[in-house]
Order: sequence, then structure tokens, then C-alpha cells
Amino acid sequence: MIAFHEITAQELYEKLRNIRIGGNVCQYSLKKCEELTLLVNEIQRLKVEKNAVILVHSYANPEIVYGVADFVGDSYKLSRDAINTHAKTIVFVAVRFMGETAKILNPEKEVLIPARDPGCTLADSITADDVNRLRVQYPDHTFICYVNTSVEVKAECDICVTSANVYQIVQKIPNDKIYFLPDKFMGMNLVNEMKRRMIDKTIHFWSGSCYVHEEYTREQIFKVRSEYPDAKIVSHPECNEGVVANSDFVGGTEQMLDYMRKSPAKQFLMLTECGLSSRLQSEFPDKELVGSCTLCKYMKSNSLEDILGALKNPQPRQVVTIPEAIRQRAAKSLEAMFMYAGQGSTSVKKTCE
Repeated sequence: MIAFHEITAQELYEKLRNIRIGGNVCQYSLKKCEELTLLVNEIQRLKVEKNAVILVHSYANPEIVYGVADFVGDSYKLSRDAINTHAKTIVFVAVRFMGETAKILNPEKEVLIPARDPGCTLADSITADDVNRLRVQYPDHTFICYVNTSVEVKAECDICVTSANVYQIVQKIPNDKIYFLPDKFMGMNLVNEMKRRMIDKTIHFWSGSCYVHEEYTREQIFKVRSEYPDAKIVSHPECNEGVVANSDFVGGTEQMLDYMRKSPAKQFLMLTECGLSSRLQSEFPDKELVGSCTLCKYMKSNSLEDILGALKNPQPRQVVTIPEAIRQRAAKSLEAMFMYAGQGSTSVKKTCE
């Protein structure tokens, strides 16, 4: 068996000690890290034994991000990372639609979602039946789905997009009639951005939203700017147009983190899920976060205990299964994304042969 590095409580503590979420609600003591390392090292041992790889979304709990993750990032990046591993099992510490995306790209691998509640208000806001009805209503439109959708919805759409490439792809699509789903806020931001770029397209969009990002308001930004005039406002495009219009930077999870890493600014208001805040606090303790963030109950329903249980004896609800016909149709929407984003589609084509 390949050896693994057994992490010490002190090593884990050094990674977690600077994290402060919600004031004093979430902090890590050395004693707490001593308890966590027992689980962390058992997971690391089993991961080697089972030939598994652990993908962790940035919104997951910090002890998972810094204790057991092989790869950390957003859902799209993680699914692409998994293609290049030799692991037989993917443990995706996130929510169900993310595990489904990994399965679309890695059909030959077992994909496990440990979360006790792997839902998502945005992905759950629309079904394949909804898309089919919309296609009848808008027969001349190109249907574009955000990656935050179920595999069944992806299978009914023409192109999948991420928060990082949606503007670029919509601009390139030759059709001037677009239906975007499921996020109404990202849809409105898409409309505004195309107008700003002087791209003439008719864009309709669905009414879904992420309950985390819909809480943020431009008034919150104004308050922080009055108290912290040097702070940079960083927001996700799932926020409403008032928030986006008043932010210094708008981007997907990895783009936001990269912006803050490189920015000379020392203070930031980060308008996204708290998990990204913890990454900044751990990796760049010289930068200060002002204001508050919001927790996603679905992402936070993953725990070290759940990961250990999934590795030992996965429950049926934790195993991602997709009928092959649906998987292949969903893969086509991802292929279209790679083509329009200029990333090539060889990785997905291999999985579809």
C-alpha cells in the first residue's frame, strides 16, 4: 500500500488557526484539531486503500478543505481535475449537481456525494420537464444552462456555462435569441453585460436563485463603503444587479479568490458563501475581511464523519448514478461549452465514446 502523510494536530492547527467565521462562532483550537486529526488520518488511510480521490468545493467546512482534500476549487474545475487522476473512486464533497457533473465527465469512475442534504435551491428550481415546456414556447432560442443544474436539465439544453465563461460564450453564439437558466440574477446580469458590450441579443431567463447570494443588497455595500472606504467589494454573479453594479470585482469562486490574492488592497467585503472567506483567512492572514458572509446549509451538510462513512460503506443515496443515454446528452452541452470557450473537447469526447 502507498504510504500517506499522517498529519499532526499542530500541522492542522496552523492551517485553521486564523479562520474566524461569524465572529467567534467558528474557531479552531489546538484541542479541537487533536480530535479532528483522528478522523483526518483515518480518511487518508482509507483513501489510499480504496484508490480514491477527494474533491472539495471551496464552500465546504475548513477542516475538510485543509484536512483531506486532494483538490479544492469550484465545481467545474474539480470535475476537470478528476479526469486526470488514476483514482477509481471520486469522493465529491459538495452537492449533488456537482457530483453529477463529475460523473458526466468520468463515467467509468464511482462518484460519491457524502453530504446528508446535497440539495441546491438554484439547481432544484428547474426540471427537465420545465425545459421541454420552455422549448415549445421559445422554439427559435438557444438554451443555455448554468452548470448549477441537474444532469437531466443539462441533457435538455444546448450549451452549459459557468460563472467564469457565460459572458464570453453568449457573445460568441451566432443565435440572437437566448434562453438562460436557471438563475434570474445571473440572467439579468447577462442582459446588462451584453448591453454594455453593445451585443444585440434577446435574452429570456428562468426565475431561480441561490438562497445564499440573493440575501446580499447594495445597501449592505454602501454601509461597508462608509465604514471601510479602502475596502474592495468582491461579489459573485449570482448576486442581484444592484450588488454587481456596485462591486469592484465580479466573478466565479476561483476568480474572486485569485483577485483577492493578487490585489494590493488589505480589506475586502466578500459577497459569497463563507467557505471562500475561510480560504482567504487561512492562506492570506494579512488581508482583512469586513462585513459578514452567509453559510450554505447544503455545502455545510458535508462532514469528516460523512466522508469516512462513504469511503467505508457508501449508502445508495451517496452513489451518483446516471442513465447512459442522459449522460451522453448532458455531455454534449459540456462539449459545446468547451468549444465556445476555446478549451477543446477531447476530454469529454473520450468519455462519450
